[in-house]
Amino acid sequence: MAQEAAERPPEETLSRWKREQALLKARVIDWDTEAWQRDPAFSSLQRVGGVDVSFVQGDSVKACASLVVLSYPELEVVYEECRMVSLAAPYVSGFLAFREAPFLVEAVQRLQTQEPHLAPQVLLVDGNGVLHHRGFGVAPPFPVCSPAGFGVACHLGVLTDLPCIGVAKKLLQVDGLENNDLHKEKALRSHDRSHKPLYVSVGHRTSLEAAVRLTRSCCRFRIPEPVRQADIRSREYIRKTLGVPRPPPQEQEKSQNAQRPEVCPEEDSEEPTGEGGPCRARCRGPRTDLKAPSPGIQEQ
Repeated sequence: MAQEAAERPPEETLSRWKREQALLKARVIDWDTEAWQRDPAFSSLQRVGGVDVSFVQGDSVKACASLVVLSYPELEVVYEECRMVSLAAPYVSGFLAFREAPFLVEAVQRLQTQEPHLAPQVLLVDGNGVLHHRGFGVAPPFPVCSPAGFGVACHLGVLTDLPCIGVAKKLLQVDGLENNDLHKEKALRSHDRSHKPLYVSVGHRTSLEAAVRLTRSCCRFRIPEPVRQADIRSREYIRKTLGVPRPPPQEQEKSQNAQRPEVCPEEDSEEPTGEGGPCRARCRGPRTDLKAPSPGIQEQ
C-alpha cells in the first residue's frame, strides 16, 4: 500500500501531523459497538468494505485509490470505485495515513452520500491499527517520533466513524510484541496450511476478537477478499487508464503457477494476479473450517 518518497517534509508539517495524530488517537474505540459484532455468525452483517492505494511503477506521486464493497457472507463485489490521485504528502514512516487516507475517506463519504444502501458496515484496511509503530521510526528515509498505537486503520476508522480493521502482511516494528498486552493485535493464519501470518489489529469500533473472526471469514485466499479485490481492481484501473501493459504471458503464467495452491483451499496461496483459475469454483464463499490460532503470537 505504501510507497516511499525521498523528500523530508518540513518540521512544522511533522509537528502538525503529530498533534493531529494524538487528537485522533484519543477518539479510537477499541470495543464492539455494533450488534452484529457480538453475533457469532455476524447475522446482520451485509456489506464489508475494502480499501487500497496502488502506485504507478516508478512514480511516487501518481496512484489509484480504490474502495470496494462486498456482500456478506457471499463475498461478491457489489460496488467499486477507483480514481487516479496525486499524492501531495511524502511517505514518512509512522505517518502513512496523511499521505493516503484523505482519498480513501473521500471515497467512503461519496458512497455514503450518493448510494447509502451500498455503504459498508465495516472496513478492512491494508495496514496496521492500534498495533503500530512505537517511538522512533525504523524504516527509511529518516527516523521520526510518532504516537504509539495509531496506524492507518485507526486514522481511517475515526475519520469515517466506521468499524475498521487493520490487516497487515508485515509489522513496522516487532520489538517486545509477544509480551506487550497493550497491543490490540493478533497474528493469524488465514487457513490451516498457510505459512505466512497476517497481522490483524483493532482500527476503530471493534474488539480484537471480532476483528480476527471477521478477517478469517473473509479469506478465500491468504489476503481477505475485501482488501484483495481493492488491490486487484486498483491495479487493473491503472493499467487501463495509463495503458500500462500486462506482464508477458510467460511471466504471468509463471507467477500464477507459483502463487496458485496445489489443493484448494487448504494449501497456502498468495494474492492471485487476477480473477479465475481452477480453484475459483471450490473457493467460493467464506471459509468456515479454519482452526483458531493458539493464544499469543504465531511465528510462521
